[in-house]
Amino acid sequence: MQTDKTTLQDLSFIRSGGEDIFQLMDHTVTQAGREALRLHLLNPPQDYETLQSVQAVVRYFVLHSDAWSNIISNGTVILLEQFFETADHIALPPSGLELVLGSFFQKILNKDQYTFTQFSISHLADFVRGCNQFAALLSESDLPELLRQNIQTIKDELEKHILAQEIADLPKDTPYAKLVRIAYRARRELKSMVYRLIKIYALLDCWHSMAVATVSNRWNFPTLMPSAEILLSGTALFHPLLQQPIAYNIHFDSARNFLFLTGANMSGKTTFMRTLGVASLLAHLGMGVPAASFQISFMEGIVTNMHIEDNLILGESYFLAEIKRMKQTAEKIQSPKTHIVLMDELFKGTNVHDAYECTKAVVQRLLLHKNHIMVLSTHLYEVAQEFNHRKEISFQYFETDLSHQGDYRFTYQLKDGISNDRIGYRILLQEKVLELLEAGIGTSQRT
Repeated sequence: MQTDKTTLQDLSFIRSGGEDIFQLMDHTVTQAGREALRLHLLNPPQDYETLQSVQAVVRYFVLHSDAWSNIISNGTVILLEQFFETADHIALPPSGLELVLGSFFQKILNKDQYTFTQFSISHLADFVRGCNQFAALLSESDLPELLRQNIQTIKDELEKHILAQEIADLPKDTPYAKLVRIAYRARRELKSMVYRLIKIYALLDCWHSMAVATVSNRWNFPTLMPSAEILLSGTALFHPLLQQPIAYNIHFDSARNFLFLTGANMSGKTTFMRTLGVASLLAHLGMGVPAASFQISFMEGIVTNMHIEDNLILGESYFLAEIKRMKQTAEKIQSPKTHIVLMDELFKGTNVHDAYECTKAVVQRLLLHKNHIMVLSTHLYEVAQEFNHRKEISFQYFETDLSHQGDYRFTYQLKDGISNDRIGYRILLQEKVLELLEAGIGTSQRT
């Protein structure tokens, strides 16, 4: 699946302030694992088979929580990187006074070097022991193939370097003179191997993090299907960042691939589209999704038109920015492979008449692309009325309770049909904007 920075921001996977989806996903142990998870989010599996393989690994870690090694820590990886980066500053093996003085005098005369060497070998031993624990999983019969391949690589690397096992078996009271000699050899014999193993460990850390997130957030694994037939169906689908989310049921297939959303401003349209996008992307990462059940065929990508910004530096207006994003969307869906397209209130940067004409024209052309799943929200219920005869479109709206006294209440319930609720003037009155503008008129005129 393909995404871009705009889509990730629109769906709240990454954002500069406040909680985001990535924070819910991130249960990594190491910074290297966190970076692997971030790269996985930016570059999800690009084909159905790879996605299935990743999901199988995440499922395994969910079912086998004891399979994870707790020996390796973030401090272990950081210290090992520092240890191996000092190799170029030591050209000759330890000799002379460095070995003769022994640990007692080293503590007094060269305390920092003594501590660094001792800690480095200790953490290197922990790292090898942790890798040995992973290698022991190869005896498990239900180990997913992708996980087996990576763990087999770990085992092969360790078996090629006898020194690594010697370090793992070192007693805690190993003399300092021996530690110095081992440190010298390790820097020259094990550096490349350890860096390769750290890279594999980071990948395991990423997959394990998605498993922990699936369990801790009480998400459920989706059913993944090939892209041969368009299908996206969910029950009790909810937004994971909301404290008290409303759950929705939704269904798309080749017969009905377009959803037209109407409803008043703030009634829940944007949140619903984000909910749909979040679940779809999480499914394509290979982890659980916030839904009771979720079925989805493999998608080429997700494209969003939600939060548009003008560009003062380039002198681009908000409306031009909208047009450019719509152009990017049009370019994406030229592909015959299925995309999810989420469009929120198109052409807000122009007048109502232009917005109506532009939205109508775009919808007419979007309907020509029947191999994509599309959702469009709009205040312009007149546009929806133009297409209510099209069988490939589902029409749903978010209900607003309106009283005769001018009050309103959002139920956030999704219902079939087209809404023509208009509450802008009611909100203006409720916030007493007009009263404030009227207040003090006499005073201002006297002055």
